[in-house]
Order: sequence, then structure tokens, then C-alpha cells
Amino acid sequence: MLVLAWGAALLLATKFFGDWEEGQHNPNRTPESLHGSGYVEVQLASSRQGHYMAGGTINGEDVTFLLDTGATSVAVPVEVAQRLGLQTGAAILINTANGRATAHRTRLQRLQLGDIVLTDVDALIAPGMGGDDVLLGMSALKQLEFTQRGGTLMLRQTTSQQPLSQQPTLQ
Repeated sequence: MLVLAWGAALLLATKFFGDWEEGQHNPNRTPESLHGSGYVEVQLASSRQGHYMAGGTINGEDVTFLLDTGATSVAVPVEVAQRLGLQTGAAILINTANGRATAHRTRLQRLQLGDIVLTDVDALIAPGMGGDDVLLGMSALKQLEFTQRGGTLMLRQTTSQQPLSQQPTLQ
């Protein structure tokens, strides 16, 4: 009985510390959204390494985004693109931190981060990207306002919703 108790304690400790470590790597696994008059806002905390990561979806499938203002486009690792069933488009030469590479153009029908939703987003299927993180580059971020302060990144999407008092009336 004592062996079972120790085994259960070890299993629980492993799960707890695994979740804690993942939270340190990506503190925004399920980012919360704030809705205002005419906007949706998502605030992200930086990871211990100073990166902004967040859980989201592409075409309804779960992914982890790594926000990268230095990336021209959203960049999807080949393995993730295959899992998502993305169409491989025209080849293009890209410059990466590791040198030149050939990537393929694709389009994301729907990209979601919290309640921020972007449609028909230009992206690249990029070879040689290690891991499963999708680089959320400027082809998506240029559609948002973003501000960084004190380890927090605020993303804001303007919506077409207007207060009833400002909506045009039919006469």
C-alpha cells in the first residue's frame, strides 16, 4: 500500500511540475479577451525567456503561436502544415536566421487568438523550423494594433460594431 501511495504521489508531482514548466514556457495557453466598444483586445504575458507565446487556432485546429514582429509572414512548420491540411502553393526563396531556404506560399482561411479572428491570411510553409510553434508574423500582426509594456503585449482588433447611438438610422 505504501508503494502505491508513493507511486501516486510521484505521478501527481510529475504532472504538477510538467504543467508548471509548460506555464513558464507558454503562460498564455488560453488567452482571455476583453471586449470594448468597437474592439477586441487580448493581453499576453511574456515567457521567462521574454517571448510572447499563446495558444490559438488555425482553421479550427489548435496551435501554439510565437509572436514575431521580425517575420514578414506567418510561418508554419512543415509538419504542422501537414496536420492542418494546408495547401502548398508557389515556392519562394526566404531569408532566415539560418540562411536562405525555399518555402511555399499558403493561405489560412481562419486564424484565431483569443476572440481575435483574422481571415484569409497570407502564410508560408517553412522547412527547417524545429518544433510545433507557428511564427505569427506581420502578415497577421499588421491587421492589429499592438503595444508592449512591462512584460505584457496588448493586441487589439478594431471591430465594425458601433454603439447603437452611433449607428446610422434608416428614414
